Amino acid sequence: MNQETRLPRNGKEGALYGAIICTLTVLLMTSLNIILAVGEFNEEVALTILKSLPIMWIIVMIIEPVLIGRIAEKLVGKFTEPTDSFNAKIAFRILFTVLGMSASMTLIGGIIGDGFGSGIYSNFLTNWPRNFLIALIAESLVIQPIARFAMVKLHASQDKKSIRADV
Repeated sequence: MNQETRLPRNGKEGALYGAIICTLTVLLMTSLNIILAVGEFNEEVALTILKSLPIMWIIVMIIEPVLIGRIAEKLVGKFTEPTDSFNAKIAFRILFTVLGMSASMTLIGGIIGDGFGSGIYSNFLTNWPRNFLIALIAESLVIQPIARFAMVKLHASQDKKSIRADV
């Protein structure tokens, strides 16, 4: 059976795949949003970013597989056919995941950064389109390909070990 080498094959690989994607996305989007909110990059901003990264990473690692990922998978099923290509399914998965994650994390990030207040929704309406577009481009062109490359390398290593064990 010819298995897909670009995607995880089990739960451990899924966790690694998700961790790669979440780590790169959180690093990019948290850094970008904090720098844009402050207006410059200096030591204090770098420290704020470093303090925020673990919190945002944990939130993303919970929200994506529990809620957004499941919704995205259902939407991919509705918008694609079993005969559609790998690239078509991945494109829809990226679109729906980024749509949900960018909306939820723009809201959550605003609450974490500024607290609850009347500016949450007005800031959301100005920040979310930017966050969505940047995350969509980054996920499509850089982050997802890096994670899929890691899966290809992992599966190649596993296949070599399995061939050696059979000999």
